[in-house]
Amino acid sequence: MTRLFLLGLAAAIAVPAAAQTVPARVAQLRDAALADDYAWDITEGLTTEVGPRLAGTEAEARARAWAVARLTAMGFANVRIEPFELPVWTRGFESAEIVAPFPQPLVVAALGNSASTGPQGITGDVVGFDSLAELEAAPEAAVRGKIVFVSHAMPRTMDGSGYGYFGGPRRQGPGIASAKGAIGIVVRSIGTDYHRNPHTGTMQFPDGVRPIPAGALSLPDAEQLQRILKRGRPVTMRLVLVSQTGRGQSGNVIAEVPGRDPSLPPVLVAGHLDSWDQGTGAIDDASGVAIAAAAAKRIMDAGQPLRTIRVVWFGAEETGLFGGLAYQKAHTEPHYALAESDFGAGRIWQVTSKLGKERDAEARALQAALAPLGIVPGPTDKAEGSDIGPMLEAGAPGVGLSQDGTYYFDYHHTPDDTLDKVDKDALRQNVAAWTAMLAVLAGPVNAEPKRPRGR
Repeated sequence: MTRLFLLGLAAAIAVPAAAQTVPARVAQLRDAALADDYAWDITEGLTTEVGPRLAGTEAEARARAWAVARLTAMGFANVRIEPFELPVWTRGFESAEIVAPFPQPLVVAALGNSASTGPQGITGDVVGFDSLAELEAAPEAAVRGKIVFVSHAMPRTMDGSGYGYFGGPRRQGPGIASAKGAIGIVVRSIGTDYHRNPHTGTMQFPDGVRPIPAGALSLPDAEQLQRILKRGRPVTMRLVLVSQTGRGQSGNVIAEVPGRDPSLPPVLVAGHLDSWDQGTGAIDDASGVAIAAAAAKRIMDAGQPLRTIRVVWFGAEETGLFGGLAYQKAHTEPHYALAESDFGAGRIWQVTSKLGKERDAEARALQAALAPLGIVPGPTDKAEGSDIGPMLEAGAPGVGLSQDGTYYFDYHHTPDDTLDKVDKDALRQNVAAWTAMLAVLAGPVNAEPKRPRGR
């Protein structure tokens, strides 16, 4: 009964927004985008013609050149690259094996910023922990000189809400293990699949903490290691994680749809151009940059909006949000709203916003415009995005279009992040939602009537 009451209350709350009259032009732009091909063409082109795009590498540089050419050909204005320097980490040979008591290979991938074992690798006894909290509580004597293994139990969720908490073993685990004297660490991949594809991802060692080799085991291999440890006999592992570090360059690719009033703050729509090196970065985040650009292109095709729409394809998101931080430093001007697509290509199911109380009517208009796409109203006091996160925290207004991430962490940061994981219909629904959002936030489009040919 309580659940039914809450469902009824939620429906009642949603009615006012959904019942609002949506301007015909907004509805037309939204519905036309359900037949969009721009986003698929961008996603297919980037993953096919460039492929993996690890931050700071030559491949990411090719991606920027590709992006400039594509956005220019699409008719965007002010297309440019804003470069920045960054530390660059690259992967080499990697392997893991149980030496004793039950010799066998394991499937491992180095985590971004892992120290290198060198080609000879390291060999040590394994000490296992079922959570990051257990590792934190362990005495140094239990860890010193050993290879640490940390497991967890990240559940499958629609909104990916477990990623922040259960990502701790990957993000903080290496630093904690090193501070306690470990010679290396492997963690259960931060994923929900049972393929033997380990999930990579970035991590940073705290200042003053010695970097150690750090890798992620595929879920089946992590569970295999758990079973071996539970036999109660000493377990010895040989770990080889070869990598290199240096300095390099990345950059943000920026394009615009100029507004009729250049004095007004722009609406920024974004994704990130770089990817991890194992797959082709189709859902993370070729589809995201494609959705943002396709929606802006559809507004541009319809005419000139009141406010400028700024499309940003951030560089070097995966290895430390370098692109977002560089943009924030370079662009201190106000923005009318920020939005980022970086959670795959699943259907959007909820809209959230943080526009301020004085723009509540605008938030409700946005909810109404998106309701026909099956998108429910969410909170109006929050928005999120990886690269735009620091700007949102600093007070910039934003919008969040929440995608269905039920299966996102099956592929996230793995070799399986490839084009076949992108559903065309879901991608079009995303573009329709983003187009409707821009039609509301960027202001009315001034559509010049087309003159008959020959006159």
